[in-house]
Amino acid sequence: MRIAIIGAGPAGAMTAVRLARAGASVTMFDASHPREKPCGGGLTGRALALVSDVIDIGALPSVVVKSATVEAVDRAADVSLSDRGATPDSSLLVVSRAVFDRALANAAIRAGAQLVCERAIDITQHSAKMTVRTDRTHYEFDYVVGADGPNSIVRKKLARPFQRAQLSVAAGYFIHGATASSIFIKTMTEQPGYLWSFPRPDHLAIGVCAAATQHVTSGELRAQSARWIQRHALDRNTRPTPYAWPIPSIGYQHRRDIILGGARWMLVGDAAGLVDPLTREGIYFALLSGQWAAAALTDKSASASTRYGGRILGELQPELARAARLSGLFFAPGFSALLIDGLEESQAIRHVFADLVGGVQPYRGLRRRLLATGRWRLASRAIRMLLRPGFTGTMTGVASPQELS
Repeated sequence: MRIAIIGAGPAGAMTAVRLARAGASVTMFDASHPREKPCGGGLTGRALALVSDVIDIGALPSVVVKSATVEAVDRAADVSLSDRGATPDSSLLVVSRAVFDRALANAAIRAGAQLVCERAIDITQHSAKMTVRTDRTHYEFDYVVGADGPNSIVRKKLARPFQRAQLSVAAGYFIHGATASSIFIKTMTEQPGYLWSFPRPDHLAIGVCAAATQHVTSGELRAQSARWIQRHALDRNTRPTPYAWPIPSIGYQHRRDIILGGARWMLVGDAAGLVDPLTREGIYFALLSGQWAAAALTDKSASASTRYGGRILGELQPELARAARLSGLFFAPGFSALLIDGLEESQAIRHVFADLVGGVQPYRGLRRRLLATGRWRLASRAIRMLLRPGFTGTMTGVASPQELS
């Protein structure tokens, strides 16, 4: 089987590695690879586990994140991320996306995949073949995998673009010449959303993300980022590079409206909308979806797109939907202040938060674990706020107690 993968980021490269190792003929198309990405670049323990047999993560320049500062309503709390014993599941590394993506693509090439540095501009389907047209020529394949991000040409041509209600906007600056060993998270008062500062090996990635339905512009989000940068004197003797990027998530969609593939094609990673709508973390989901896509394509027992789509909808989408419902609560000023209270007063709650940051604690079961901390006053206040009549999430409403228990 000849397979085209449009995009050579984590989702595309992981798909290519697994397929090439299984003996498939794989061609990746990406005209701008590798490039720095506007995300934090954090690799959770579960993401590291997925690439453990693909790349030597220890050979890549990285920052081991030891703590997080959480700020809300002009109050802040510090959380140690290393007091859990720094187990592989709870570790958090931050890497340059350009370096990480290059390593993954090189692993795919070593496995036998080909990288074509051309930009795909059209995808068409006819009889039993898929035609990929680039800015130079055209190619024919048996199957196409769209791994080309939120502005996916595969999605636009074979499904439909993301709508505003499914998107967040991230905008800020790479601050070259500064780094750290901690992350910073601040809930925003200007609009629901949060500011982050993640330390890369040779720069900081700082930005603000907000739901696109808030109608806040990337320029306004960059201005909010710039004010925080100036307040922390990070504009001195450094070089800022601006960025802006859309972030999609199927967590905001009804299951019946989600399109993940069709005859001879499928979508993975950001192109499929596989991003946590609360944290906006997508690297783990990109890697996992690439692995699942390859498994579906090498299984002859069922339609690849049907098998893959069923797995995404059955195992990933429910968790992303819970995160979408929780996002409205998390960014509410009252709950943000309550979070600071919990982090200041309770080591057990700090451990819960550390596991959320590390990707260990899912949203399902969060209420049960908060209650198990024994901090009844804090937990009951949080749950009462969650169940308050009239409370709605940022886009899709409030999470039910059953979803969080």
